[in-house]
Amino acid sequence: MVEIICAGFGGQGVLTAGMMLIDAGMEQGKNVLFYPSYGSEMRGGTANCSVKISDKKIASPICKTLDILFSMNAPAIDKFESRLKPGGLLLVNSSVVPDDRKYRDDIRVIKVPVTDIAKELENPKGANIVMLGALAANSDLFTTEYMEKAIEKFFLKKGKKNPKNALCFQRGVAGK
Repeated sequence: MVEIICAGFGGQGVLTAGMMLIDAGMEQGKNVLFYPSYGSEMRGGTANCSVKISDKKIASPICKTLDILFSMNAPAIDKFESRLKPGGLLLVNSSVVPDDRKYRDDIRVIKVPVTDIAKELENPKGANIVMLGALAANSDLFTTEYMEKAIEKFFLKKGKKNPKNALCFQRGVAGK
């Protein structure tokens, strides 16, 4: 089982990222769980969601020992970094997290300026998609090819198509 928390400020697409991950897992016939946590996010508060993807049944919605932390801001790291297991993956939005921040020595830290990339590609709501590209490129959860197609399919089911999403994803895969 893979345990992931996607966290950041409301409006950064962390809940949508979680939904894209579970949708991709369901398409592969896996058991998935999505457990959102939000309150005043529409006004800039924090938002996060727990995501579990497994070949077996999932007994609990609680993510105790994280494999991946998808963090879109510093408060997300403050809150959840301690729950990453040794060797776990911490994805950092380096557009908003200071360069001099210290991280645990026993985890992999991947820094990608996702907000800056999305802005540069004129797709400001695509920062979460940039981060999904980094997740796919730096984990064994899904191949980059599969995840890119799963994201496109996710939006097509909603009647939306934005070619800039693919550009965002590819830049996340490249990490810059």
